[in-house]
Amino acid sequence: MVNTKVTLCGIELDNPVIPASGTFGYGYEFAELYNINELGTFSFKGTTKDPRFGNPTPRIAECPNGMINAVGLQNPGVEKVISHELPLLKQCFHKPVMANVSGFAVEDYAYTCQKLDKEEQVGWLEVNVSCPNVHGGGMSFGTNPEAAAEVTRAVKAVTTKPVIIKLSPNVTDIVSIAKACEDAGADGISLINTLLGMRINLRNRKPVIANTMGGFSGPAIFPVAVRMVYQVAKAVNIPVVGMGGVSSAEDVIEMMLAGATAVEVGAANLKDPFACKTIVENLPAVCRRLGVENIADLTGAAHGCSL
Repeated sequence: MVNTKVTLCGIELDNPVIPASGTFGYGYEFAELYNINELGTFSFKGTTKDPRFGNPTPRIAECPNGMINAVGLQNPGVEKVISHELPLLKQCFHKPVMANVSGFAVEDYAYTCQKLDKEEQVGWLEVNVSCPNVHGGGMSFGTNPEAAAEVTRAVKAVTTKPVIIKLSPNVTDIVSIAKACEDAGADGISLINTLLGMRINLRNRKPVIANTMGGFSGPAIFPVAVRMVYQVAKAVNIPVVGMGGVSSAEDVIEMMLAGATAVEVGAANLKDPFACKTIVENLPAVCRRLGVENIADLTGAAHGCSL
């Protein structure tokens, strides 16, 4: 009997599989397809202080082994999430959920996190620092160690629940940013968010996406994600949630070997809404094949190897 339980920031999960923010809505949509309580948990749609309509269309471009999206954090705003989305979720999901938070100023992050911190259903706050800082020249908070640390400190000052900072891979040195967040009080790190990508229409010679560029995700980015998870997990002393191109039980195990405590699955949910259910069901058999009795023992097991 394989033990698939893991503990993320003090909260036990039945398994390490977590649908990623932006690919699983607020959960109840998928509950119409299968029992989402089979999951470890899930990270709900990126939520901001105020409602956001998102970017102009087209927002999606297909690629070999992946996709580009520029949805633009479309969401109803934190007040509506608390009053409408979470009550709907409570009817079908009976575990702590991960609340994904975005913002465009430090104060936005603090406001939204403080609101969600009071919600019983919320187990973790996953803070997406890939957003542009409107008061800092538009550069993403996550591209600068000081800016990422400032967001971390502001959120930690107004919350009691574990704070996991979600990092952008579009940086020169992701380790320094992860360490800055850890030093600022982060309880965990999640990575990687999407890579920056672009497609051009050959007929009209214009970008396929109205926003010109977008976030590239899918199986093609998996080796990059594994490398970054490995580097960050080796450098910090807080849990790491790995993601980026994960689409199978074998991918989950590889991410854990790289240092992940739990693993998020993103684009695979858009291709196959049963992707996470299938991964959860396949995990025990893959573990047995590899001689693994306790899945938590895999976390960081590859770190004994030298580069």
